[in-house]
Amino acid sequence: MPQKKDFLKDIVKHIDIKQHNVVQLVDSMEKMAFSARDLNRAAQIYERMLSDKDCTVILTLAGSLFSAGLKKVVYDLISNNMVDAVVSTGAIMVDQDFFEALGFKHYLGTPFSDDNVLRELHIDRIYDTYIDEDELRVCDETTAKIFDSLEPRPYSSRELLWEFGKYLEMNGGPKVDDSVVYAAYKNNVPIFVPAFSDCSAGFGIIMHQVAHPDKHVSIDSGKDFLELTQIKLNSKETGIFMVGGGVPKNFTQDIVVAADLLQEDAPMHKYAVQITVADVRDGALSSSTLKEASSWGKVETTFEQMVYSEATIAMPLITGYAYNKGVWKDRKARECQKLFLKQSAQV
Repeated sequence: MPQKKDFLKDIVKHIDIKQHNVVQLVDSMEKMAFSARDLNRAAQIYERMLSDKDCTVILTLAGSLFSAGLKKVVYDLISNNMVDAVVSTGAIMVDQDFFEALGFKHYLGTPFSDDNVLRELHIDRIYDTYIDEDELRVCDETTAKIFDSLEPRPYSSRELLWEFGKYLEMNGGPKVDDSVVYAAYKNNVPIFVPAFSDCSAGFGIIMHQVAHPDKHVSIDSGKDFLELTQIKLNSKETGIFMVGGGVPKNFTQDIVVAADLLQEDAPMHKYAVQITVADVRDGALSSSTLKEASSWGKVETTFEQMVYSEATIAMPLITGYAYNKGVWKDRKARECQKLFLKQSAQV
């Protein structure tokens, strides 16, 4: 019988866009065709977002991105003022980022392993990546510990992710130097997880609520929507950089409609880029085009680009292009988190 150590050997290493100047490569794609030209235009639109002094940039994340080696990309975007708010799935922020911040790792694997053997060894498989289920349980328990420490009341996911960053700060800092949750905490970049129970924190919240049936922490999804809409209302223009689709994509596009309901003539997202492998013909949300979103009054079509590519290929090229072009160096930090910290202080 194989042992756990036979599988959990080679650690996933996160790609560093700072080490690879891809500007010339991406520029050369402008004169190509198909997805190469689409990627080039997407990179130019993202650079335009960063150059626009009136534009707040919102990054949306869906899919198993950080376990696949893209964590440092997002860390660098936050650390270098290349994104102002993040909307993500819970798995990315908790099961993958916060998990690694606690000192645990993702490992290189294979989709051809015997999943029955993996289950017996408490190894979870994410396509060709492995994660230790016993360590993931520690992550579950840590989130429950954080919830136990908070005042019993409803919280937005943004508030709870801020508390996760604070927990890392109060416990000697993260065990890695590229934690996204911690970087967002330090740089006042809010993180929203609109389906927050669908992750390790979901297990933590039910453990917390069972232990405290009368007075406990709960998740206020309406507050999530309102807070992200407030970012839209406090921004002259917005740009969205979407990796994958799902709830983060729709949640972020919907704030235009919500803002319009609260304030007449709220502008659509001026810029929009989406990286996806979803097929538009299946009618799914993740694959709906940005032009389709325009019919709903959510996205302008002047600066929008769909990139049909797997994220681990396209995201480092688009973000690496913008990083090495350097327009972010003159960009003023918006620190959108302070909008809500100020509101809390007033309460």
